[in-house]
Amino acid sequence: MHTPYEANPAVGYLLIVRILVLGAGFGGLELTSRLSEEFATLASEPSNMFATLASEPSSRVGDRLEIVLVDQAEGFVFGYSKLDVMFGRADASAVIHPYSKMVKPGVRFVNSTVRAIDPVARRAVTDAGTFDADILVVALGADLHPEATPGLVEGGHEFYTVAGAFALREVLARFGGGRVVVAVTSTPFKCPPAPSETALLMDEFLTARGLRDASQISLVMPLGSPIPPSPAASEALLRTFAERGIAWHPDRLVRELDPVRRLALLSDGDAMPYDLFLGVPVHRAPSVVVEAGLTDDGWIPVDSLTLETRFPQVYAVGDVTSVGTPKAGVFAEGQAAVVAERIGALVRGRPPEATYGGRGICYLEFGHDLVARVDVTFLSGRPPTGGLEGPSHAIAADKVDFGVSRIGRWFASGARP
Repeated sequence: MHTPYEANPAVGYLLIVRILVLGAGFGGLELTSRLSEEFATLASEPSNMFATLASEPSSRVGDRLEIVLVDQAEGFVFGYSKLDVMFGRADASAVIHPYSKMVKPGVRFVNSTVRAIDPVARRAVTDAGTFDADILVVALGADLHPEATPGLVEGGHEFYTVAGAFALREVLARFGGGRVVVAVTSTPFKCPPAPSETALLMDEFLTARGLRDASQISLVMPLGSPIPPSPAASEALLRTFAERGIAWHPDRLVRELDPVRRLALLSDGDAMPYDLFLGVPVHRAPSVVVEAGLTDDGWIPVDSLTLETRFPQVYAVGDVTSVGTPKAGVFAEGQAAVVAERIGALVRGRPPEATYGGRGICYLEFGHDLVARVDVTFLSGRPPTGGLEGPSHAIAADKVDFGVSRIGRWFASGARP
């Protein structure tokens, strides 16, 4: 086996590099797309070994540069698309983007489950075989555990998994109104705006069916405000909650459900009756990541600027890390961009200089075709900051363009739009 930096001394480039990316969410897709573009750039540069390889059969190029992307799912689904399906605004078939349709030069997708990771050897064992790498990137996200909250599986519903959100479409279609509780069951949890969005979309859903006057909507969250980094966004949400009669219960969690009495038992000892419970389930790092010895306090610690783990040539991005930003796709995307740039520099034999700035721009759904844009930045050692634009119909259209542009870049073979 060659070393991670076996190079051609004449040109100063890596002679062979094998990049293994575990997880094809926001982080894995953004990373492999950028690496694919890096591959194309290197192959077109004059007077370097990649230009020479580019004139050879494609299999020969593949022998020198290998990018493998592994995920157990068959397709990608945006987080906000789960809510679209759940509330009947889109069909499931329209929001699933099959990985089999991915066409990225230099990238091989493997649809398989990761069973073991050796961060020292930079090796992963999957149901499809064992993969060795020179550079390993862990982007496996967070696993969701509704069973970890007593009574949730028996007496409520979770809307954070694809299966859970899609199944709720039929549940909501049959719901005749009543007491709706949207609640978080533990911290941390990904996409912090999602519970607020769900409460607002539930208001729109019930109103459209003539059931709102016969219903109550309560939102239980462990935060003091809906979006703490952005006071403007929090104020807009709280104002909208008041206008639409949504009860806001901050600084609390739901610890348990009593399915027989239809009660949500809160962390402060209070109890809340419900007819329909929509819960954010417990989040944990995948067990394969924990068993690999990659985690501290439940998540993978990384350098906040470089996304490097304590293992040489092993990076981690997205929800699986404790980098200090919210667990949300837009932050995973930004982290992946930095890792791609750093890997590209290493491939070229240059010192990597790209660093992560902790910025993310996400869309906040208010219902009734109104969407806001929240711009937040998390810098190590400083309080997070955030601004708000909207809500408006124009930003709702921008949200659609955001999704279209990502799918075009991640799955198509051409240049990014």
